[in-house]
Amino acid sequence: MMTSQPSVSDDQVLSRTVHWLERAVIGLNLCPFAKSVHVKGQIHYRLSHAMQTQEVLAVLREELQALQATDPAVRDTTLLILPDCFPDFLDFNDFLQDADDVLYELELDGTLQIASFHPKFQFAGTSEDDITNFTNRAPFPVLHLIREDSIARAVEAFPEAEMIYEKNMRTLEDLGRAGWKALGLEIDGQSESEGKA
Repeated sequence: MMTSQPSVSDDQVLSRTVHWLERAVIGLNLCPFAKSVHVKGQIHYRLSHAMQTQEVLAVLREELQALQATDPAVRDTTLLILPDCFPDFLDFNDFLQDADDVLYELELDGTLQIASFHPKFQFAGTSEDDITNFTNRAPFPVLHLIREDSIARAVEAFPEAEMIYEKNMRTLEDLGRAGWKALGLEIDGQSESEGKA
């Protein structure tokens, strides 16, 4: 069993995820493509309390098929939020190969792709507390299901899209941990209010 901390309420999970999206991903412009789909209500949030790998993969399969079958004007992208499993980042990182295998099994590679976020995300070669890791840290483990067509359109609008990664690292270095906390965002998997408790 890959259980993490006892679950907070579904409303709290969703509100903390949206808060992170608005303050970090959009607010710090970590993803210049996110604001448009958020404003248009084209992000589908799926919260799953699955706790075992096979359960998560079943939900992932369902969400990939649903995204593919839905008009992009209605659902451009999906955030699959997993608050009850993968508390360890390395376990989550290992799981991502299984997630990609589902994509290939469904023959959706080249049509959809999977990005990932985790409360303890860590780039190879960095220390755990390196602020640049926060570019990929979310309040809970998240699988972001993305349409390849949407990425292609976004890259056309942002011709230097390949520089986003480096820009994000500089943004976080300039912001620092204190700046991250000042946005009401989480440090090491805890909200600022939890950290004060």
